[in-house]
Amino acid sequence: MSLTTNAEFSCPYCMEVNDIEVDPDNDLNQQQIVDCQVCCSPIEITVTLGIHDQFNILAMTDSE
Repeated sequence: MSLTTNAEFSCPYCMEVNDIEVDPDNDLNQQQIVDCQVCCSPIEITVTLGIHDQFNILAMTDSE
């Protein structure tokens, strides 16, 4: 049984959809740097819990 949940976000550089696995016990309210799966640019993401237990992923460029 997997303890992670798949979520999607758009790359702030190329706007392509990226997939990420979210671990609710460890990833909420944490900042992470991930590379875009399409353009390989570094993305700073923050995962929060939203309405109806959906994950909100804030994806920013490293210069924002």
